[in-house]
Amino acid sequence: MEKTKQESTLKKLQNNYRLVITNDDTYEEIATFKLSRLSVYLGFSTILVLMVGLTIALISYTPLKYYIPGYGTRQSKADLQMLKIRTDSLEKAIQYKDQYLESIKKVLTGTTPTQRDTIPLQIEKREISTY
Repeated sequence: MEKTKQESTLKKLQNNYRLVITNDDTYEEIATFKLSRLSVYLGFSTILVLMVGLTIALISYTPLKYYIPGYGTRQSKADLQMLKIRTDSLEKAIQYKDQYLESIKKVLTGTTPTQRDTIPLQIEKREISTY
């Protein structure tokens, strides 16, 4: 049964059909084509492959490739890396400046916690003698 199904499908692909293009007003035949399903499939497949190939060639060999996201020259990638490094260093510098200004504000407003950087010494008080 499977063999007959495959044979009938293959036979349908090889059946010949006629495509006639006529003028609707005069019924004059303009063109006649002898086609089979297989030739139509092969024709459309060939056109599809050619269109894909031409599109790929057009993009890869022309300046259109620079419009693809993520694609760029080596120079632009190096420039981008340098800009990232500069941005990071500027962000750190701004953060340090903000910390410094906050410390200055605390000192000027008197809200700084009292911290001593030395250890208090216990010194005995002696009386001064005046002879």
